[in-house]
Amino acid sequence: MAPRFNFSRLLPTRLRALDTTTALVFMLRWLLICGLIGALAGTASAGFLVALDWVTGWRESHPWALALLPVAGLLIGLAYHYWGDRVVRGNNLILDEIHRPSERIPLRMVPLVLGGTLATHLFGGSAGREGTAVQMAAALADRLTRWLGLRPRDRRLLLIAGMSAGFASVFGTPLAGAVFGLEVFLLGSIRYEAVLPSFLAAVLADWVTRAWGVGHTRYPTLEALPLTPAFLACTLLAGALFGLTARSFATLTHAISRVFGRITYAPLRPVVGGAVVALLIGGLGLSRFSGLGVPVIVEAFQHPLAPTDFAWKLALTALTLGCGFKGGEVTPLFFIGAALGSALAVVLPLPVALLAAMGFVGVFAGAANTPLACTLMGLELFGSNAAVYLALACVVAYLFSGHTGIYGSQVVGQAKQLRQGRQQGHRLGEL
Repeated sequence: MAPRFNFSRLLPTRLRALDTTTALVFMLRWLLICGLIGALAGTASAGFLVALDWVTGWRESHPWALALLPVAGLLIGLAYHYWGDRVVRGNNLILDEIHRPSERIPLRMVPLVLGGTLATHLFGGSAGREGTAVQMAAALADRLTRWLGLRPRDRRLLLIAGMSAGFASVFGTPLAGAVFGLEVFLLGSIRYEAVLPSFLAAVLADWVTRAWGVGHTRYPTLEALPLTPAFLACTLLAGALFGLTARSFATLTHAISRVFGRITYAPLRPVVGGAVVALLIGGLGLSRFSGLGVPVIVEAFQHPLAPTDFAWKLALTALTLGCGFKGGEVTPLFFIGAALGSALAVVLPLPVALLAAMGFVGVFAGAANTPLACTLMGLELFGSNAAVYLALACVVAYLFSGHTGIYGSQVVGQAKQLRQGRQQGHRLGEL
């Protein structure tokens, strides 16, 4: 009698072949999808950055434009009042759609946030650019849901990839952008099924932006510095200060938003806020705090800044965004952190450039609750020589910022401390 063949011996091999085929199909499928996301997000960011450079140059050449900031506020307020009922929530709308999908992000988010941000910068408001790029990228990416017939679970990955693409392309940091999309919507946790889409979208979007000939600000490469007990103590202290500053910024911005929310007619909120910002900047000679403030950020790496610089930028940005103007928080957070770190060089025995870099990424890490993304951003912008210092600054700032943040729809996936475990599963805006 012939021996019977045991087919079970082939089972592991077949399973491995099936796993390989599934992985290959998944990769090729998302390569196609992320290629489209990268083209859309990268092109949108390139056009936005070019326009932003132009309006910034025009504003600096025409200081009188600051007087028209309340008028710009009225136009922005009216636009969002009549056409932006859902999209007025900005990044928080995207985060909510990732957590609890309901309906597609309206395409009108793109022109509204683009026009609102450019108007804010054109007339001297203190704001950033990350929110604009992320919102445009996510809204454009969401168009692919219907075009490609994607399922709800794929739509979540699509939105995460869109956020990664927008962040990476506007700052020129593909690794940080990829991890930002993975970290930002769920505090303390990462959705690993979105890792490949996020990285593909971030890398491709950054490549497309650069292919359009649009560059990014270059920062100095940090020098290597040995880690000693004294330097470690200074780093931990600085990181704690960065985290507390991030908490102050988020708390103040939300508080100002609540105060202006008492104005019943929403379009008047940025009018009143714009008038206050214009009076402060014009009356006190604070034009260096208008717009992005990139020249001041660069200056922070060269010599210690005045300790009031970070405070003025914090207050003016919180007021600008809290009253209803559009833009992002990230570049102002870079300014606040770099200026604070630079000022600390007077009292801490660390190089001014290192402290500025630590503050640059540390305050953002605490405000956005994205320590891994900010660590990678530090490596991409400032080199790997001071990687330990940058990483420590980010994680300590993340810890000391507590369960606060600039994104109220961010959900606590894993509490920062064991005693905060009851807050797990709640949105930051509910705490």
